[in-house]
Amino acid sequence: MKNILLVCNAGMSTSMLVKKMQSSAEERSIEANIEAKSLTEAKKNLQEADVILIGPQIRYELENVKSLAGDVPVAAIDMRDYGMMNGPKVLDQALALVEG
Repeated sequence: MKNILLVCNAGMSTSMLVKKMQSSAEERSIEANIEAKSLTEAKKNLQEADVILIGPQIRYELENVKSLAGDVPVAAIDMRDYGMMNGPKVLDQALALVEG
């Protein structure tokens, strides 16, 4: 089971992306727990994630989140994939980071 955390300002638009990622994971028989949280909420338990993806609207927080996350891989979601709500592509990005 992969724990994928998406972080954004308020978690609203990112929650739509989570649903598309979950659908893609189910179609491909990938066990994943995918959540969207605001940056404030996410900071409380960054270490529990296997990978953290940051929404493009808070890309400026990338280095800050990386320093807080320790060994957990952190990356920004591509603006185009986020805007198009491309769940399969963002899921692929998360899985690639976990698998290193």
